[in-house]
Amino acid sequence: MVKAEYSRATDATALCKACGLCCTGHLFSWVRLKASELTPSEKLGLNVIRNDPRQRGFTQPCPAWNGQCTIYNSPHYPRGCDSYKCKLLRELLDESVSLPDALAVVENAKDLIRTLEAQLPKSSHSSFRERFIAQVKKLRGSASQGRNQKFLAKADGLLNFIRDFFGVKDFFDDDKEG
Repeated sequence: MVKAEYSRATDATALCKACGLCCTGHLFSWVRLKASELTPSEKLGLNVIRNDPRQRGFTQPCPAWNGQCTIYNSPHYPRGCDSYKCKLLRELLDESVSLPDALAVVENAKDLIRTLEAQLPKSSHSSFRERFIAQVKKLRGSASQGRNQKFLAKADGLLNFIRDFFGVKDFFDDDKEG
């Protein structure tokens, strides 16, 4: 029993290190922090949002992500990061999916993101998510939607992929898009 738990924890760590989409701004634009975490998180180098208590947190992409989390072992590692488990990770922990299959899902997601990211216009937003949302909304509202059908079809594919495999259902903040 202990060996199986160790294996699941090891597999979970491997999956998270290979993925990182929850840290890179691909799934979320910000992470919630408790009031007591604001100053310690700022000292860790995170871009802390303090001005709105309803959206107190730090922005994505996380500056502590450098191919893997560089603050994971800090005593001030944000609770929101520690407690977040995407759908794919939960399925891995429940043994509903194997590590090789989960890693293949991550690679498919990253390939789709790279394809779409290359087609996004330049923007002041550093977050893929914010640039992607802006472009999808612009193209869906455009009269020339037909010319952009390939991009929109791939965008819908990514949104479905994010919902189905990572469990992110509210990718668009207003929840009316996507």
